[in-house]
Amino acid sequence: MLRTKDLRATIQFYTTRLGFQCEGLSEADGWASLRRDSVELMVAAPNSHMPFDAPVFTGSFYFNVDDAAALWADLKDVVKVCYPMEDFFYGMREFAIYDNNGYLLQFGSPLR
Repeated sequence: MLRTKDLRATIQFYTTRLGFQCEGLSEADGWASLRRDSVELMVAAPNSHMPFDAPVFTGSFYFNVDDAAALWADLKDVVKVCYPMEDFFYGMREFAIYDNNGYLLQFGSPLR
């Protein structure tokens, strides 16, 4: 569950930038479900149990994708980049971006 102050903007980021589909939305409850292929994310607005000012998650969300280079080409000019496409010694080609809330998203595919 990713927390967001702006549910609509988060849905828009994940659907327009990353190709997710919004499968469920309750603005009254401040909740949405997003899916792309076999990946499902839920996003939620702050509530009395879990207030939210900004992401405090210190890790990253890592997505294994079929073609990191193609995704990089689509995203590099329209998102905030953490690090650009790079080939790593452990056999992965990957890059990292931030979503509209500041969560760190990494994408990688095996080097061929």
